[in-house]
Amino acid sequence: MKKNLLRRIISCALAVVMIVSLCACSKQSEKELTTVKLNEVAHSIFYAPMYVAIENGYFEEEGIDLELTTGFGADKVMAAVISGDADVGFMGTESSIYAYAEGSSDNFCNFAQLTQRAGNFLVSREPMDNFSYSDLIGKDVLGGRAGGTPEMVFEYILKKQGISPSEINIDQSIDFGATAAAFSGGQGDFTVEFEPSATALESSGEGYVVASLGVDSGYVPYTAFSARQSYIDANPELIQHFTNALQKGMDYVSTHTPEEIATVIAPQFPDTDVDTITTIVTRYYDQQTWKSDLIFTEQSFDLIVDILKDAGVLDVDVPYDQLVDTTFAENAIK
Repeated sequence: MKKNLLRRIISCALAVVMIVSLCACSKQSEKELTTVKLNEVAHSIFYAPMYVAIENGYFEEEGIDLELTTGFGADKVMAAVISGDADVGFMGTESSIYAYAEGSSDNFCNFAQLTQRAGNFLVSREPMDNFSYSDLIGKDVLGGRAGGTPEMVFEYILKKQGISPSEINIDQSIDFGATAAAFSGGQGDFTVEFEPSATALESSGEGYVVASLGVDSGYVPYTAFSARQSYIDANPELIQHFTNALQKGMDYVSTHTPEEIATVIAPQFPDTDVDTITTIVTRYYDQQTWKSDLIFTEQSFDLIVDILKDAGVLDVDVPYDQLVDTTFAENAIK
């Protein structure tokens, strides 16, 4: 009896020790996670690889506790990084170029490029089976913010089609993310929309996608992750782990079906059903929206600079090697 009682006491003691040890390890693991505050330009299925990295726990695997905030516009993302409310900004690459051109003493350095095509679509109020960009002449179009990548890429496409933007009534006064609601309310003959707004307008019968700006513009370095050079210099290992997590998301997207991708990222879009998410992912997947790696090439950088100059918002030369660092992206695929 005494021996059995002693064994039970010892077993209980060991169990308590194991529980305490596990709790201690868990707390230690939590302590080891480093917080990174990321501000994204929009919350869109367009950025599926990033959400895969979040939902599959790749950031945690890399020791990062990611705090994600949506800025609703590149200008607001920039402001968040400048103020210190964000460590990393995810936005159009034009923002880092503007900061350099304005004489910033602490450059925004792009260290990972996520998308290689525009992610928005031209939505018409009526179905148009044989749409041509010349159909926009004289019409009212709800566009993007003046000087922002969406608007400049739209104008870039128009010029490729031999159309001057001045021939179209482009409304650039509506806040980012509010154009779909304005269109539903009766404003404009056409609107330029990201997902899920484009599909939502189609589903409600209030609009019809007639063109993909991503297809018609060709490959463009649309969105990238950037941080102040001082932050990168102070946290190179953290930036590497951050980039590693993103690359895992890119790898998943490259090796899985749209249906599988949609299922993973569905928690990020609780107001959108999985079938709709799948439709949107498929649309982006089929037009090769995402790169297989995160390397921001000089050729891509030169293209966005040319687009800015052509739009009349940039009149100085901008050095690639001061605003882009491919080291982290290159290491992430080794």
